[in-house]
Amino acid sequence: MSPTTFPAGPEQGHVTFLGAGPGDPGLLTLRAVEALAHADVLVAEHEVLDVVRTHARQGVSEVHTDADPSDPGTGAPQLTVVDGASTSVGTPAVRDAAHLVMEAARGGRRVVRAVTGDPGLDAYAAEEMLACAAAGVPFEVVPGIANAVGVPAYAGVPLRDAEGADVRFVDARTASARCWTEVGASDGTVVVSTTLDSAGAAAAGELVSAGRKPDTPLTVTIAGTTTRQRTWTATLGTVAQTLKQAKVLPSPDGGRPVIAVVGERSSSARRDQLSWFESKPLFGWKVLVPRTKEQAASLSDQLRSYGAVPSEVPTIAVEPPRTPQQMERAVKGLVTGRYEWIAFTSVNAVKAVREKFEEYGLDARAFAGIKVAAVGEQTAKALIAFGVKPDLVPSGEQSAAGLLEDWPPYDPVFDPIDRVFLPRADIATETLVAGLIELGWEVDDVTAYRTVRASPPPATTREAIKGGGFDAVLFTSSSTVRNLVGIAGKPHNVTVIACIGPATAKTAEEHGLRVDVMSPEPSVTKLAEALADFGARRRAAAVEAGDPVTRPSERRPGARRRRTST
Repeated sequence: MSPTTFPAGPEQGHVTFLGAGPGDPGLLTLRAVEALAHADVLVAEHEVLDVVRTHARQGVSEVHTDADPSDPGTGAPQLTVVDGASTSVGTPAVRDAAHLVMEAARGGRRVVRAVTGDPGLDAYAAEEMLACAAAGVPFEVVPGIANAVGVPAYAGVPLRDAEGADVRFVDARTASARCWTEVGASDGTVVVSTTLDSAGAAAAGELVSAGRKPDTPLTVTIAGTTTRQRTWTATLGTVAQTLKQAKVLPSPDGGRPVIAVVGERSSSARRDQLSWFESKPLFGWKVLVPRTKEQAASLSDQLRSYGAVPSEVPTIAVEPPRTPQQMERAVKGLVTGRYEWIAFTSVNAVKAVREKFEEYGLDARAFAGIKVAAVGEQTAKALIAFGVKPDLVPSGEQSAAGLLEDWPPYDPVFDPIDRVFLPRADIATETLVAGLIELGWEVDDVTAYRTVRASPPPATTREAIKGGGFDAVLFTSSSTVRNLVGIAGKPHNVTVIACIGPATAKTAEEHGLRVDVMSPEPSVTKLAEALADFGARRRAAAVEAGDPVTRPSERRPGARRRRTST
């Protein structure tokens, strides 16, 4: 196998040692995002690449430096190079990350060497910086939030208070006996970086042996700052038993990273008040969103703000009409003054008209003198992005019926033209057309696009849907219910079903699903809010009953629930 090579770049290469923080991509600094946007090569472990790649430019080369489990002696990296969409494994001889970083930089590439936490606390990064300095390779350092600081903040464990107690940081993997003796003799807060497999021995046994009392409070946090975060409160003397009772099993890769905070500031009383992250209403919930990534973008962002992990699964695909002539005539009529109004009922309708405009070399100026109506906030946003501000958006229900309530009747005195252009899907209902005709308008009801059932999602997603791997599913229309069941199967009975309105709920019930959540308004924003309220009430009930807070997917396997009316 040939050695790893990189495409030629600028004559002078450069290396940026970048701190990716504890795991939440939102904790990247502005300088880090800027550096990633200009990088030619990313060098990092798999988990770190997951954090930083969102901000990298398209086509960047990725180098994975995860330790090779078959090479236990040195902990040297196993390098996997990803160039664009293709993947290949680098030669086994090239296992030194510092060598690869310098090789890429010497080739004129802008290299980002990303590490978890902060580069200044990473031993390998320090060695790589020295290697660059010795070789004359220019480099810079972009600090990141250290795990030992960021994780306690997300766990609701302040490290200092008004009294200003001493704070010590210890890496249990490299700490000497003298270090343990010093921190054990102090009465300040100790933040221990360790692994789950050795949390009991490192953060408890060593400190107790060094003089700390066994009843000293302690918190243990795994997967900090991510939606997989979990925190346990115990004491130095009970932490091992607490983890055992919680059925926290050792990990097969040698131990997941853990931050343990020892001292009075980690007490359960303080965490009950300050645990802001894990107490989010949908914390850790896997929520299925049966929409495309483009349609679901704002909804998924809203779900993430509640602590959820959204997963978009398209249930429909949009295709051009079988006969485009009708659409072509309507767009030409739009330009020549045939219409008084154009009404958009979906984002896809906006997209279809915009594509026709671009095909003919037109832009938003072609809407001059024409009144524009839009149903729904997303449709209105799509028009504004096109450069068109809607003249009419329903003041109440965002639907055809809501639009008709606000639509003015045709007035031959004030309306020089009596015709409305209505670009829609091939399966749209006749409600809007009939209502406009009743108001005195002539309507050109034009098929702008066709909706067809999307291809089935991957087998793992289908298994998760049917097997209870998702905590909730959001249905935004009756078609999303029918199509999801058709391409992936019926969601498991432990999955919370949330529907945008009565018609969608009726369709869900017809498919044997129990509707748990109903949006108070036909809005995806309100639907997400309603699901968050449901999660908050569910969490509060568990806390009040003294039960552990679990996700719906963590219910006892086989537990059935009866279908009830909403």
